[in-house]
Amino acid sequence: MEIKVLGTGCASCKALYTATEQVVSRLGLNATLVKEEDLSKIMEYNVMTLPALVVDGKVVGKGNLSAKEIEKLLTE
Repeated sequence: MEIKVLGTGCASCKALYTATEQVVSRLGLNATLVKEEDLSKIMEYNVMTLPALVVDGKVVGKGNLSAKEIEKLLTE
């Protein structure tokens, strides 16, 4: 599983990355976590709201997500 956190480095983007990292660790998921800050690469996902969470190339969440919401998105 490849998980990307799309964001430009703002506080919300950093918080989403940290929360996602904690959820992945807690669940023991076999996943690669990447923080994508390159605006041209972010634009390829056609998202207007940042931060955004991408799992295996598909945008699954946008904005401020709680750990509980992230866990649900990663286990569905």
